[in-house]
Amino acid sequence: MTIAPPSRLLETAAPAVPFAAQLARFGDRPAVVAGPDTLSYTQLAVRVHEAAERLGSARRLVLLAATNGIDSLVAYLAALSAGHPLVLVPGDNPAAVESIRTAFDPDVIMVDGAGDGAPRIAEVRPETRHVLHPDLALMLSTSGSTGSPKLVRLSHRNVQANAEAISEYLRLSSDDRAATTLPMSYCYGLSVINSHLAVGASLALTDLSVVDPCFWELFRRAEATAFAAVPYTFELLERIGFQDLDLPHLRYVTQAGGRLSPELVQRYAGLGQERGWELFVMYGQTEATARMAYLPPELAAKSPARIGVPIPGGSFRIDPVDGLEDGELVYTGPNVMLGYAESSADLAEGRTITELRTGDLGRRHPDGLYEVTGRRSRFLKIAGLRIDLGRVEQILAELGVQATSAGTDGHLVVALQGSHDPDLLRKLLAGSLGIPRVAIQMFSVEELPRLASGKPDYQAVLALAAPIPAKEERPAKAEGPQDVRRIMAEQLELDTVDGDSTFVSLGGDSLSYVATSVRLEKALGILPSDWHLRTVAELEQVSAPARRRRKLTARIESSIVLRAVAIILIISTHIGLFHWEGTAHVLLAVAGYNFARFQLGGERARRLRRQTASLARIVVPSMAFIAFAYVVTDHYSVANILLLNALIGPQEVTTEWHFWFVEVLTYLLVCMTALLAVPAVSRLERRFPLAFPLGLTAVGLLGRFEIVDLGVPNTGPALWLFALGWTVARARTARHRLLASAIALLCVPGFFFNDLLREGTLLAGILVLIWVRTLPVPKGLQKVTVLLASASLYIYLTHWLVFPHFVALHPGIAVVASLAAGVGYWALVNGALVLKRRRTPARRGSLAGGAGARQEGPGHS
Repeated sequence: MTIAPPSRLLETAAPAVPFAAQLARFGDRPAVVAGPDTLSYTQLAVRVHEAAERLGSARRLVLLAATNGIDSLVAYLAALSAGHPLVLVPGDNPAAVESIRTAFDPDVIMVDGAGDGAPRIAEVRPETRHVLHPDLALMLSTSGSTGSPKLVRLSHRNVQANAEAISEYLRLSSDDRAATTLPMSYCYGLSVINSHLAVGASLALTDLSVVDPCFWELFRRAEATAFAAVPYTFELLERIGFQDLDLPHLRYVTQAGGRLSPELVQRYAGLGQERGWELFVMYGQTEATARMAYLPPELAAKSPARIGVPIPGGSFRIDPVDGLEDGELVYTGPNVMLGYAESSADLAEGRTITELRTGDLGRRHPDGLYEVTGRRSRFLKIAGLRIDLGRVEQILAELGVQATSAGTDGHLVVALQGSHDPDLLRKLLAGSLGIPRVAIQMFSVEELPRLASGKPDYQAVLALAAPIPAKEERPAKAEGPQDVRRIMAEQLELDTVDGDSTFVSLGGDSLSYVATSVRLEKALGILPSDWHLRTVAELEQVSAPARRRRKLTARIESSIVLRAVAIILIISTHIGLFHWEGTAHVLLAVAGYNFARFQLGGERARRLRRQTASLARIVVPSMAFIAFAYVVTDHYSVANILLLNALIGPQEVTTEWHFWFVEVLTYLLVCMTALLAVPAVSRLERRFPLAFPLGLTAVGLLGRFEIVDLGVPNTGPALWLFALGWTVARARTARHRLLASAIALLCVPGFFFNDLLREGTLLAGILVLIWVRTLPVPKGLQKVTVLLASASLYIYLTHWLVFPHFVALHPGIAVVASLAAGVGYWALVNGALVLKRRRTPARRGSLAGGAGARQEGPGHS
């Protein structure tokens, strides 16, 4: 790579945003942390300069499909530094990209490349066909939309001035480093980037969610000092136990993107005072580039309902509104947009407004702080009365009910979060508002509908009142991306699923993972390895590469294939069809792997409920069947029914040891659930997500090598396998996987007293789990593989009673009969669960989630 001289990196021929054109002035200071790499300002400036040269010197209209990666950051800065007017659109929303492309016909389209800071540039034409105003620098979708053809036109001065104002009141310096919790295409997320780069601070680029433990691992590793949050982010922080996280470098948290309840403002301001960080509550709109006001942190606890004071360089006034006590908030400052653009013809326009009428109602208090009291446009006319939707939500909040309201004149629709009595609340609200009860419709939902930005989704609230169309008979058709929500809802037994939910947050576990992953892969054509952590909305945008030829195989996740193969080998060995041992212990590692993936998310209390519910879905069917076996045979004891044979049963191997696997798995899950229920241990696991299972592995190895007797026959020696599987799930890099492989290579030999086949099978299974994400399975066997993996626990339980009746005919027939019986018991149990759920109130799927999924089978947890 050729590095241009620093003097040349500071040059710009066209109008430019200064901070983007002058990156090199900060020299070798760190600018960006992206994965394992850190780029200095000089290195970033080189990449920006090279991308700018590829764009050329003649101004053209550029569209950037932006992500939170280094390529998008370089593309953004290159356009700003070279003076090319840029339209930012979310890169994970093809519909938004297409909408803007069609409406504005860009000359250049930029997308991410290989992730090395060299974005891909697709030239539509060598010169622009548009008339581009010299002040035009950046265009963003208006607040509340991500692909609307109505764009906000921002000037070079707008972008620079707002970045400088934000950095001033946040007191940013080169020591600060912000993690990118919000999309770059969202003005709030973009303002974080601009304000930090304007003063030589740095960024930790990531698109991980705050509910993902990997985000906080990255946050600590990068020594990040700040993150930005919208109101919905705080709901997520509540669920993950944010107050227990150890974030030694955190200096401040910012909040914007909608009103945060005064109670939460006070709570987090107090938490910040305890922990040594500050909470900045802010107010803004895309039309003001980003920010218009901020609440000084020292006033947050005292005045939590206020937006604060204007940002440096800005000012407010309040214009009266007829018939209302509070007036409209009007903002003036150097960050006020040039105007709107609804077609390419508007790109030639200069400034069309000099002040911003925010549409918000507000008041100024004697202490100089401003407060937003409502939205001018959020009014309905019902029975001749003017109804303030903000007031509707405030009345319900005073009753302890979180709600979002919407409607049309004559019709009010309210979504209530949680289980409430809609009739009673309708009566109370109608009395408070002075309108007929019949004009109000209320709906209880598990989670209030929200847009991807975290703001209330008023259209979704209105849709709650829409009539449900009658079902029409139609021929079955292949599932596609449009069916992602329906697939999730059906597999997890949910009434509805919203776009912000993930498989894990919806309560998905290892069994539902099997069936869901197969259906999603069939619908999408390709399934990302982290699909269970991606939101439903993101999955709907996944598209498969064009298929060149019909494939004879389908790829299924390796843990699923391991479970299916293992159960066949286990029962075939027991029946005598052939002899191949070792796979039961592979399934213990798979159990630890799945425990870490599906049972460790969310705050401690919710996680504990999910773990105990999942444990019950293993224990109850097992105890029920063993009780049946106890009645119809004389092979088992009461200790078997209670899953206590390993503790109090005979030492010699008899038929009473048939269910050792279920007992050992139960003991491991009970111990892990109890251990993580201890707050200090839970915090330790969250702080050290890889080191914690490595420590458990070390403890387990004390039993494996008989250094210490852990006191539980079979379970002690098995702990290290469960913990190693947990470690594999937490391995994020090749170095981590090599460490897990080394443990297996060193500790498996001798585990089965040098039985080479058995030890080789165990070692191979663990290495497959570590290194191989998916395995090819003949297409004709895809459904069978999934079915056997799903029913593996039930096959293991039932085969002891089934195969003796068929083995005399042929061991192969006995194997098939055992598989069929286990699948039958699995279907029976699941049918009972479905029937039970149908008798309970319908549930809505959201990030609150629930244990609304099934979980059974060896290797399930």
